[in-house]
Amino acid sequence: MTVSPELLDVAFLETQTPAAASGYGEAPPRMGFFTDTSVCIGCKACEVACKEWNHVPEDGLVFTGMSYDNTGGLGADSWRHVAFVEQRKPLGFQESGVEHDGVGETTELRWLMASDVCKHCTHAACLDVCPTGSLFRTEFGTVVVQEDICNGCGYCIPACPYGVIDQRKGDGRAWKCTLCYDRISVGMEPACAKACPTDSIQFGELEELRRRADRRLEQLHAAGIADARLYGRDPDDGVGGDGAFFLLLDEPEVYGLPPDPVVTTRDLPSMYRHVAAAAAVLLAGAVASFVRRRP
Repeated sequence: MTVSPELLDVAFLETQTPAAASGYGEAPPRMGFFTDTSVCIGCKACEVACKEWNHVPEDGLVFTGMSYDNTGGLGADSWRHVAFVEQRKPLGFQESGVEHDGVGETTELRWLMASDVCKHCTHAACLDVCPTGSLFRTEFGTVVVQEDICNGCGYCIPACPYGVIDQRKGDGRAWKCTLCYDRISVGMEPACAKACPTDSIQFGELEELRRRADRRLEQLHAAGIADARLYGRDPDDGVGGDGAFFLLLDEPEVYGLPPDPVVTTRDLPSMYRHVAAAAAVLLAGAVASFVRRRP
């Protein structure tokens, strides 16, 4: 297993863009996704566009019993997943369109819809554990799998803190969203963002998307939507911020997202140092034993 420069020198990465830290001399601005779930209508246009452009096999045609959420989650054959969360939320007394819960509170059914995708992490553990170099960081700061180099070892699957990467049945290799690397390389926007009719999925320079998300969050809070929050936007979180981040209307767990994701390889450098130290001690002991036994 090779260890990426990103992993070995996290302090250096924190002062650089991911692309620059990966060896790109003059990289373009970091690109990414901002998904505003408050305007997602659950149309699944993003899922369809992703499959069509990237030739992703069909998936999710089996009835799951989970409302319209037929894909169920991200995987090798679902690079975009539109989650449907049916929820009863206390709203206070209203005249119509509500149900009483029996204890004086009034609740109303609501659907939370969100299009999930690979987060293209700043500190990407999948890169750190890939032994073949199949996973690589692009000049746009995104993370891509080269399926022709993947040997199917599966190390990247448990390394991902979001459970994004998966192996395709009958294939064995790892697959995930590429953020349409082939499209953005020639100045086009990713297929999912192009197809989104409400601009729930927004593509662009990551810093501009973060500013846009901050303004949108302020608007929602001013409108009284106190539960609105940004997820994956903070560069100081456990993965250094995500290249694909979200505006949510409830706790991350409600959407099936981990509340505090942490790069799973964060302790590897210290582990390597301890292993090296232990090996040095063992070697010194072996040498000393050999010297003592000489006639």
